[in-house]
Order: sequence, then C-alpha cells, then structure tokens
Amino acid sequence: MTPLTESQAEAYVASVCFKIGPPRRVGVELEWIVQDARDAAAPVDPARTDAAVEALGLRPGPPALPGGSLLTREPGGQVELSSPPAESLADCAETVLRDLAVLRGAFAARGLNLAGTGTDPHPRGRRMVVRAPRYAAMAEFFGRGGPWGRVMMCASASVQVCVDAGTDGPGPHGFRDRWRLLHLLGPVLVAAFANSPLLDGRPTGRRSTRQAVWERMEPTHTLAPAPLAGDPRAAWARAALDAELLCVRRPGGRPWTAPSGLTFRDWLRGAGERPPTLDDLGYHLTTLFPPVRPQGHFELRMIDAQPGDGWLVPTALVTALLDDPRAADAALAALEPLGDPDRDLPAPRGSLWTRASTHAVADPALRRAALACFAAADGALPRLDAPPAVRNALAAFADRYTAAGRCPADDQLDALAGRSRRGPGTDTATTQETAPC
Repeated sequence: MTPLTESQAEAYVASVCFKIGPPRRVGVELEWIVQDARDAAAPVDPARTDAAVEALGLRPGPPALPGGSLLTREPGGQVELSSPPAESLADCAETVLRDLAVLRGAFAARGLNLAGTGTDPHPRGRRMVVRAPRYAAMAEFFGRGGPWGRVMMCASASVQVCVDAGTDGPGPHGFRDRWRLLHLLGPVLVAAFANSPLLDGRPTGRRSTRQAVWERMEPTHTLAPAPLAGDPRAAWARAALDAELLCVRRPGGRPWTAPSGLTFRDWLRGAGERPPTLDDLGYHLTTLFPPVRPQGHFELRMIDAQPGDGWLVPTALVTALLDDPRAADAALAALEPLGDPDRDLPAPRGSLWTRASTHAVADPALRRAALACFAAADGALPRLDAPPAVRNALAAFADRYTAAGRCPADDQLDALAGRSRRGPGTDTATTQETAPC
C-alpha cells in the first residue's frame, strides 16, 4: 500500500470538508436528555429508552424515522435526531416536526420525556450507558484534562444547525464569507439561546454551562482554526492534521485508545503502530468538534438544546442570515462592531464568548447585535418562503427573550428560585452557586 503523504492528506481534508456549490439545503441535529415523566431528577434505566426505541419498529441498520430522520444514542443516554438535508427551511421544519411527534409519542408511552436543555440540571452522576470502543477512547482522551469531557459526553445536549458551505466565489454565498459570518455570529447564538444554567442541581454562574465546558476541553479538538481570514480550507486542513489522535480503530475487540500526545501529522511521519490510511483520516475528522465543523457542509455546534420546538428559532435565524444576501449584510454590520479584545484567539476562546455564556443577552452589546440579527432574519424569512408558523416563532422568541434581555436559561433559574422559596421539601436543588465552569 502506498503511504499517505502530508500533502495528500491536506488536499483530501480541504476537498471533502468544503463541498462547493450554490447553497440551498438545511438540516438540523437535535439532542435530547431523557427524563422520567413523573420525576425528572430520577435516573432513567437505559432499558426503558431501549424499549421506547424498539417500539418505533425502525428498520435495521441506521434507524430512520418515517420522515427520514436518523435516530442515535449519545454516551450518557441522550437521544439524537438527525434530519435529512432539506431543500428549504419549510421542508426541514415539516420533516422534523413530524418525526419528533412520532419519537415523543413512543417515549411518552413509556413514561419518558425528551428534555430540551443544554446540560442535565439534575445531580445524577455521569454514567456511560452507551458503550462502544469510540466512546471508551473518547472518555479516556478527554478525561486527561479534567471532568469536562465526561460532562459533555454524558450530561449535555445541543441544537446543531447544518447549512451548505457555499460557492467558490466572493460575496455572501461564497464559502469564505459564510465561514467568517458563522464565526462572528457564534457568540450571539450562544447568548440568545443560552439554556444550561444548572449542573448537579445548582447554578454554575453561567447562562450556558455547556459552552463553558467546551471552552475548557482539549484545544486541538475543540477550537476553530486560525486565522479566519484567507482560505479556511487550508487552515482547517492544517488544524485537522495537527490535532491529537482521539482514537485508533483496532479489530478483535482491542481498545481504541490512542497514545497520548500523538497527532495525525505525527502518524503520517512514521509514529504510531502502523501507517495511517485515507480511511483513518476520514474517521479522524469525525472526532473533531470546533464551533463550526466543516463536513462538506457547515455544522454549528455552539447552540444549547431548546425546550419544546424551540429548535425552530435558531434553525430559522441561521438559515435566513446565511441564505439571504440582504440579511447577511445586515448581520455583518451588526456583528463586526462587537467589542472583543481577544478576537484573534480561536473560537470559542476569548472574552466575547465568555460574556455570551455568562451574561447572555443581558450584555447590552450582545443584545443589540442579537436584535439586529433577529430583525434581519425576520425580513428575510418571507423572501425564503418560510411558513408563517416559523416566522411567528422567531418573532415571538425575540419579543419574549432577546428584547427583554432574557434567554431560556432565565426560565430555569426563575423556576429554581421559585422552588427554593417554597422550601426544602419541594426540591433538592438550592440557590447556592458553585464556581463557574
């Protein structure tokens, strides 16, 4: 077998991670924390989740719901629904709402709820209930840096909006401008949709504890490539090869644990137990988790899971700002003035991201930028033929939360304060704050 060279590897990463073409498709990946319907704080036996999934009668292989959404399980027992790529926002919303209704019905019949929250608010430990060689290697890898990896794997959930990379030309439909816009938009998305203020039953001091966790995890797997200017394909290819190996797939039930400190570039240069293949490189790319992950399309990973059908709002917001040139220009005008002395740091490091996860849209500058983005999206959605229900959801969210300097996390904090005022017999949580994550 001809050895894979560094230049071949970088060319492969650039080509497969940025699929060039007119942007038109949108998709979403929704993670949910499974809770007992009668006692949200009670541990859920994985067998109950298994029974709910089995009751769906999904076909063998990657299980697909009636609308084509795939259903998978996360290490801590969370459920993830991944929609098929849709040709429009309207098609995406229709498909996911239909598949979610089927999924929720099956879980409700077994006394289970799908909770939309960025972190599990209840003190239930960090059990790995889905066991696979990949997850075992991931737990070992991220565990070298403290408890954050275990929280991410077992007690967090997100809304991941997926959009096409774009064309190879200049302008708002070009992949370079879309890449830059998404990274500038990232802190606003964290702030507007922050929904993880609690961990282990207590406030952490952050509106988005989930984002605070990602700030502290192993950097070569979780940071955006720098700089944002120039060709993101080359920057991402370099970053991917310089990332440490999270795992090495081995046959025969052997552990997939990777040697500490070994990067994929080191592997290409002769380190490791065998020469890497193109298939190894492709798998390595699936273990990288920056805020905007290029997978042919762009996958946004900074948005907390939302309650109910709240996932519609960030999906509509992102789609409108990316696919409508007038909205994209308005968003850039609102985002570029945001003061960030650490803008040269790779996302999600830097003071603006920390302000977003801590204060959310109570921060005046983030609130102004968020309101401008919501207004631009509101104007764009009719031009994109978005259904009235989606347009109404976006407008209602902006009125209820963003304009008031609130985010969904504030609802959780208000509910916790109400329980605490009613006395210790109603809930084990208290208002004592832990150190910020």
